[in-house]
Amino acid sequence: MQFLKSIFSNFAFHCILYRTMDALIEFLKFTIPGLIVFATSYFMLKTYFENEEKKRQAEYRSGNHKLITPIKLQAYERLIMFLERISLDSLLIRVMEPSMTVERLQSALLLTVRAEFEHNLSQQLYVSVKTWNTIKTSKENVIRLINTVASTLDPSAPGFELSKRILDAIIVTEKSPVQISIDLLKLEAEQFM
Repeated sequence: MQFLKSIFSNFAFHCILYRTMDALIEFLKFTIPGLIVFATSYFMLKTYFENEEKKRQAEYRSGNHKLITPIKLQAYERLIMFLERISLDSLLIRVMEPSMTVERLQSALLLTVRAEFEHNLSQQLYVSVKTWNTIKTSKENVIRLINTVASTLDPSAPGFELSKRILDAIIVTEKSPVQISIDLLKLEAEQFM
């Protein structure tokens, strides 16, 4: 009897095991292909959406480029005008009055250079850091030259003495810092044309 019970329990166990395995195999027949389809769909959709996002970003950049390029070129034009306006020869022509003393001319020149610079501060947004630093250096060199030459003269002397000495100092220099900045601006602006 014990033997029969043992055979019957083994048989029942094997039947249950067989049914369980059969059910598991049936389950895996549907699950594995479903997982494969899901994974394939997931990766295809993920790739599609990534490509669409890249296209949108490229279109956005292209639209910005069309909008920003004219603004950048205008900034380069304004900065070249600024540099031309603070070049000492044109600055002296605009600011010099016959009745001015050295002190008054120096003050007027410095005031004009600083006002021109402040008027163009926002243009730094459209040029490289290197170019902006060169422009600032040019402005500082113009101010330094004015102050250096003025310090060698009597403040109450006629302003044309300062004017003459500044022009003499310009002639001695091989290439003015203002011209170096203008050349750099032109070179950088060529990238947008």
